[in-house]
Amino acid sequence: MNTFPPLPRFTEETARQKVQAAEAAWNTRIPERVALAYTEDSEWRNRAEFVNGRPAIIELLRRKWARELDYRLRKELWAFTGNRIAVRFEYEFHDDTGQWYRAYGNENWEFAANGLMQRRFESINDLAIAEAERKLRWERTSNTA
Repeated sequence: MNTFPPLPRFTEETARQKVQAAEAAWNTRIPERVALAYTEDSEWRNRAEFVNGRPAIIELLRRKWARELDYRLRKELWAFTGNRIAVRFEYEFHDDTGQWYRAYGNENWEFAANGLMQRRFESINDLAIAEAERKLRWERTSNTA
C-alpha cells in the first residue's frame, strides 16, 4: 500500500504539515498532482457538487481552474483529532470578465491509514472584490511546479 505521510493519528505538527502540503499542491493548479493526495475512491463535496474517485476529482478541478483564473489559496489548521483535520481557507481568483473574488470556507478531511484523504467536505462563500482589495498576491509563475 502506497503511503502519503504524515500519517494519522495526527499531532498538531503533523496536521499542520498536511495542511501546508495541501495548500502547496492546490496552488500548483495541476489537477493530476492534487488528485494524488486522495484515495482512488475518495468522496468529495465541493460547493454543491458531489464527486467520487480520482477521475471525477481531476475533472472537477479542471473545470474549477478553467473558470477561477489566477487562483491563489491559503489554508489554516482549525482542528484535528485521530484521522480527521478541519481547515479554514480563503482564496482569490478572477473570472473571464476580470471580476475578482475572495472565497472563504471550511473543509473537513478524513484520512485513510496510508495518509491519503478519503473524504473531503467543503463549504464555501464567494465575495466579489475590487482588484485593489486583493490580499493573496504572488509573482506570476507557470503552473508546472
